[in-house]
Amino acid sequence: MRFEVSKVLDAIERRLTTDPALARGVVDLAEVVRYADLDGGRPASLLRLGLVVDALATQLAEDNAAVYAVVHRGLLSDADLTSNERMVVRRWADDGLVEVLPSVGDRVLEVADLLGLPVLSRLRFEGVRERYGWLAGQAGRLMAPVPGKTGATLVAQVGGGNVPATANPDPVGAKVLARLWRCPEPGCANFGGGGGAFSDLAPARRAGGQPPPTLHTGAPACPRHGTVLTDIGERPPAEALAVRVNGIVRQRFVVADGDPVTVGRAPEQGGIMLGQWLSEEARRWISRSHVRFEMRGTDVVAQDVSTNGTGVRPGGSMDDAERMTIKRQSRVLAPGDLIELYPGVHVGRARTLTSSAPLTPVSVMADAPTLSMRIVDRQ
Repeated sequence: MRFEVSKVLDAIERRLTTDPALARGVVDLAEVVRYADLDGGRPASLLRLGLVVDALATQLAEDNAAVYAVVHRGLLSDADLTSNERMVVRRWADDGLVEVLPSVGDRVLEVADLLGLPVLSRLRFEGVRERYGWLAGQAGRLMAPVPGKTGATLVAQVGGGNVPATANPDPVGAKVLARLWRCPEPGCANFGGGGGAFSDLAPARRAGGQPPPTLHTGAPACPRHGTVLTDIGERPPAEALAVRVNGIVRQRFVVADGDPVTVGRAPEQGGIMLGQWLSEEARRWISRSHVRFEMRGTDVVAQDVSTNGTGVRPGGSMDDAERMTIKRQSRVLAPGDLIELYPGVHVGRARTLTSSAPLTPVSVMADAPTLSMRIVDRQ
């Protein structure tokens, strides 16, 4: 049983990010782990985050949808969690996969505001609604995780509707995210002082991953340490892309300056592997390494490296008369362009590429049999 729980926590870990380009929702982890009605279990369980992650993927019809988790540091020593769960949360904190704070306050709302993301919470945030007007005015931006027939589901607290695919981020946040920041505290996992998630990475590798500073102090500051951050320069160009297979967005990834990404059936380590989502015929057509994406200045460039060539659909048009083919050639992606590896297999800018079909996601809870039995009993 311990091994199965560890596998589930590993699966959940792969759906955690503080990267603004990849996060699809914001959660307060200490709040989520106490939603005992989601599984009928003990007072606090880290596995409940998996149920909420699954619910987000279902609502967005997007596989591998990632969440930005804000964590009160008291959770790292919470006696209601198992010793293994506390160790896992500490590892997530040390690796910069979650944002640990002395007090959560309205940080989940600030992150959602800066990045244009929904908040997954049962709280009403009554005391700060004037500061965040979208809480009442934008349907789907505040979603409550509640028990469902096969796990958890998300219900809009105000306005009705589903989780929005995109929302307008705060323009001030866009300016802040255009810069790279450094925390003066050694070992800061999120703003790369003397260690942590960014200390051993080249600047280009940090392009997409740095979380948003807090702006409540009047100047960009580290939300964990409360210290004013140092501006260390312009954030290198980066672009979030998404893979859509047969109408379902399966994966998001970031292409950064100096950090190209290869997409194919089974590219080398570090590439985006599509084989698990492809039909037999598509697997035969798509090369192991099929198309390479890189940043050239502010342009995203797709280079065919395949055997059979790569299609380009200008502006996302499905009119075959407009489709072009590149073979061992490069193409700068214009807004809305789709790269087609095979009919129904597309790569495009993540901010415009959405799913066009319903999704039954691969659950991160697949290896939690006792939890699954409780859910079945509830139906």
